[in-house]
Amino acid sequence: MEMNQQNLADFIWNVADVLRGDFKQSEFGRIILPFTVLRRLECVLEPTRDAVLAQYETMKDSGIELDLILPGTAQATFYNVSRFSLDTVGATSTRANLEDYITKFSANARQVFEHFAFDGWLAKLETANLLYLVTQKFAAIDLHPDVISNSEMGLVFEHLIRKFAESANDTAGEFFTPRDVVRLATTLVFATDHEALNGEGVVRTVYDCAAGTGGFLSAAIEQVAEWNPSARLVPYAQELNPETYAISVADKLIQGYDTKNIKLGNTLSNDLLATERFDYCLANPPFGVKWEKVQKEVQNEQKSLGYAGRFGAGLPRVGDGSLLFLMHLLSKRKPIELGGSRIGIVLSGSPLFNGGAGSGESEIRRWILEQDWLEAIVALPNDLFYNTGIGTYVWILSNHKEARRKGLVQLIDATGVHTAMRKSLGSKRKYLSDDQIADIARLHDLFEETASSKIFKATDFGHRRITVERPLRLRFSVTADSLDAYRSSKGSDQVEAFASLLGQSSYDNNEAFLAAAKVKKLSKAATKAALACFGEKCQNAQPVKDGGAMLADAELREFENVPISQDIRDYFAREVLPHVPDAWIDESKKDEKDGLVGVIGYEINFNRYFYQYQPPRSLTEIDAELKAVEAEISALLNEVTA
Repeated sequence: MEMNQQNLADFIWNVADVLRGDFKQSEFGRIILPFTVLRRLECVLEPTRDAVLAQYETMKDSGIELDLILPGTAQATFYNVSRFSLDTVGATSTRANLEDYITKFSANARQVFEHFAFDGWLAKLETANLLYLVTQKFAAIDLHPDVISNSEMGLVFEHLIRKFAESANDTAGEFFTPRDVVRLATTLVFATDHEALNGEGVVRTVYDCAAGTGGFLSAAIEQVAEWNPSARLVPYAQELNPETYAISVADKLIQGYDTKNIKLGNTLSNDLLATERFDYCLANPPFGVKWEKVQKEVQNEQKSLGYAGRFGAGLPRVGDGSLLFLMHLLSKRKPIELGGSRIGIVLSGSPLFNGGAGSGESEIRRWILEQDWLEAIVALPNDLFYNTGIGTYVWILSNHKEARRKGLVQLIDATGVHTAMRKSLGSKRKYLSDDQIADIARLHDLFEETASSKIFKATDFGHRRITVERPLRLRFSVTADSLDAYRSSKGSDQVEAFASLLGQSSYDNNEAFLAAAKVKKLSKAATKAALACFGEKCQNAQPVKDGGAMLADAELREFENVPISQDIRDYFAREVLPHVPDAWIDESKKDEKDGLVGVIGYEINFNRYFYQYQPPRSLTEIDAELKAVEAEISALLNEVTA
């Protein structure tokens, strides 16, 4: 089936042949995509076209709101009252007639072409004397719903966008998610609600905060319809890119949905569905995208609203905004008494472990895990996406977990589950078959420990980072150079006292050194200068003391991550003191939230939990392989020199 869609998309794309020479290759998609949408909308409306025109003629001067009547006549959520179509715009006045055709769509469909900036491209096609020819080519393509379904049409759009992005050297993967990954995410999100979704006349809401072409939402709608044709999933979305937004709107119009729920704008800086809460959230935000363009707005929201806003838990580094999207989705959760929410989001590996204890990323993970919202994470194979080969993960979150999952997190390693593509599409060389998706969903549903499924307490991912100090040990002596250095240093004091020890023996105790020089109490600046100028590191010297307290050697400072379940002092006595008996814990370093010693950090080190030791090959085997390679090289050299 996918090949049919690809062939159709290739056929549509071949219209680009007539554009060559007059347009850059990177511009082809900006012409082909809106024409494809226009032809699809035309085909959808064709069966009721005459009835709509007749109704319009009788109503146009009545003062009655056309939007109240004509969608019913059109049997769609949109309509068109122009007498033109793609095959009747004519060879003369083509542009004027096409513009009449487009402007006489209902406003919800007309905006699609405004976001494509289509009028500008029509003018350019007219200037190149290509407008009529291109129009006729699209008029000949059959995109009627009884020939190509909405689902198949969505795949055609995605294939065209991928080809368009490749020709523009752009990143197609920003705009849509491979359908196999979508199917896995929706299956995992909907799985525990299977019974609820099988009720009579069920209505649920689903939201995508980085919707692209709307494929994630469309796939979710299709899946629920498979399970229960009487259930209804109402889509909500926001998308940043005007052209992919236009396709998303067109797609939902054709499916019969109210497109007022589909918003254009930057989700992070301007949430256009701020008061809405949803049953399900699904998203594949762009991997590793910088958020510096919206940094001011995001920081202002965090500062002014805290946890009452979206970003109270913390902010990730500006180089990767993935966790901002995750926090945004969590802000859309319904209260538990209203049924709660389930969330599926596709992320790269960095949100699992980037940022040490106390960092924004760690604090976001801490918030999610301490609230017990993380249900499961599935590690996917490499090479599943069109524009990147990196490892990816599906996070499943819920604020109404099943009783058996309370306080627990399931990790599933599906990195070895995949099928090879017959022909790669960009970076996508693998896909998940329906059976493989079902196998992963079964692992999730079983909720048992296996080689590929591990179950942890939420606290297992947490640790306290304690600061381990060791004493500063210096041997002291006064030389001409060190005295000059002290004399010229900031805050030097009692220079002559130190000069009295010039050329004398060294001291391995700072208090004995000061006593010998008959130095009175030094200021902080002078003490620092004296240590720097007269002291030299010596592991056999006595610890340097200041007012009876040992000073720490910053170069020997280390950090230990103590599992939250363990007492830090027991851990320190068992793991640290046997190796460095003079060490101590800096108890001034405390966690800001609970005030206890050690800064709390959370990370999910997936590889550690599924690591399997592979013993190295024997030396005999390696040696034999090296000799075989040497022989091969020698034979090749002999051929060259013979």
